[in-house]
Amino acid sequence: MSRGGRHAYGALSVLAAGALVLTGCSKGGSDGGTDGKKDQENAKSQQASIKFGDAADSTGPAADVPGAKSGGTMEVLQRDSYAHLDPAQIYVSDQMSLAQLIHRGLTGYKATGNDGKQHEVVGDLATDSGTTTDGGKTWKYTLKDGIKFADGTPITSKDVRQSIERLFAPFITQGPSYLQQWLADTSGADYRKLLKDGPYKGKHLPNSILETPDAKTIVFHFKKAHPDLPYALAMAGYSVVSAKGDTKQRYDKAPVASGPYKIQSFKSGKSMVLVKNPNWDPKTDPIRHQYVDQFNFQFNQQFETSTKALLADSGPDQTGISFNNQVDAGNLSQVLRDPKMKARTVSGYQPYVGQMNINMSKPELKDIRVRQAIAYALPVTPFVRAYGGTDAMEVAGGLISPTVSGYDPSFDPYGKKKTPAGDAAKARELLKKAGKLNMKLTFGYINTNEGQQYSTAMAAGLKKAGFNVQRQEIPAETYYDQVSKLNNPYDIFHTAWGADWPSASTVIPPLYDGRQIADGAANYSQINDSHVNSEIDRINQITDPVKSAAEWEKIDKYLLTKVVNEVPTGYYKQTQIAGSKVGGLVYDDVIGGIDPRRLYIK
Repeated sequence: MSRGGRHAYGALSVLAAGALVLTGCSKGGSDGGTDGKKDQENAKSQQASIKFGDAADSTGPAADVPGAKSGGTMEVLQRDSYAHLDPAQIYVSDQMSLAQLIHRGLTGYKATGNDGKQHEVVGDLATDSGTTTDGGKTWKYTLKDGIKFADGTPITSKDVRQSIERLFAPFITQGPSYLQQWLADTSGADYRKLLKDGPYKGKHLPNSILETPDAKTIVFHFKKAHPDLPYALAMAGYSVVSAKGDTKQRYDKAPVASGPYKIQSFKSGKSMVLVKNPNWDPKTDPIRHQYVDQFNFQFNQQFETSTKALLADSGPDQTGISFNNQVDAGNLSQVLRDPKMKARTVSGYQPYVGQMNINMSKPELKDIRVRQAIAYALPVTPFVRAYGGTDAMEVAGGLISPTVSGYDPSFDPYGKKKTPAGDAAKARELLKKAGKLNMKLTFGYINTNEGQQYSTAMAAGLKKAGFNVQRQEIPAETYYDQVSKLNNPYDIFHTAWGADWPSASTVIPPLYDGRQIADGAANYSQINDSHVNSEIDRINQITDPVKSAAEWEKIDKYLLTKVVNEVPTGYYKQTQIAGSKVGGLVYDDVIGGIDPRRLYIK
């Protein structure tokens, strides 16, 4: 999943967690408040196994939040508006947070404690997390009684079938593709051939692939075993869509809710109001609460703006929060060191790895010496500093996060951990050998305070090495839509990706499979390497998680030393604050931020 514009865990896996050692951070800003031991424990906890719950675990209502009470209006200050509300188009972290309140799927993550660190996968709309009798080739789900959409329509297997079949339609371009690929038994974008128009021209998936024998039963048939299906189905991108209310592309702005809240109004880029969904039955939901009467969202609130408002803690800001904005760099050190802020602050290690993409589709970037020059020249210090220094981020060596099995803390091919300011001299030498001194580079950057800050300093570092850098701003709301276009005008641009569950099988294939080059896909660098493609197919068949983790790490090293299509920048952490009258404040490891499902007003 992408961040910030994309992804927190949409799911976590039962992979074996190996020993984890985090390296010391290179200087990128303040570091006085960084707790290395706590970071290690936090990252390792995100590798821990999560069990599949049975029917008893999947029964609502959700356990009460201590001290919670109902009523009131909560202010939500968000930097980015929501480009997508259709579940099938949701693969970005802020949209995934919102989805926790308005959408439901067959499975979901239930917190089994009050600290956001213990979870199990349970049946959400389904009666359990799924049953399989053949190791994961066949999965059966049964829908609960009493589940309805916000318009009062009962949720049936017809809606589930519609939700799955529409994933193959050409207008669905932004969401996850695991389920589609598994059903089609193929890699890359070839899954669309299975049902190229979705259900909209009268064709459907055969019963040999997807069975809905009655209103309550759904059966998935895969040619290969997919024991991770309950995790995948817990992703927001696989939430259920109303067959009756499916308006195709228009559903993206006005979806029919199935969660505890529905959208009363949405003015893109300005505001959103969520109100209680009267047709949500807490007895069917083991995951969510409906304490707050109304959520009032305000968009275009930069990190600094929202931080200052919540720190001031007056008027509506006392009951204010941000689901995704972090404490801005200028105030982060103060917030972390103020004992009075402890009760209003949550922090956590995120699964994201930041990376500068080198657009492999550009003819001028075909020469590996040019790409190597970018890799060595690029300073990552400005990026780390823009988000708050090492309180907010660790300088990255590779593409696999410390929260994911297979992470190698010693891997640092471009020496960023030792010299985060970059090596302009080495880069200039490479560029000179390639005969490309003063070569033009179009640097697309996200138009936020942080994006403006880091892109300016990064561009200066590249210029020092001999590049003619032209910065080009991209609106934050549509950033990932723009950089995921095949014919985008950018030579380099930054993205961040977090594993959908803590296996690099949810990092390497979606980002680097050349068969997944398509508009809206996550192969942002547009790499198509035959070795990488074949290794993805081979490693995906390894069932031993320890062995597969080691093999994925080899691909990480191949990409950064033999291909050079990315430059890792940082491993993310996040600190968020709330108003003094906000209750139920917890940093949830699965969501990768504040858990909106348990919030209440004191």
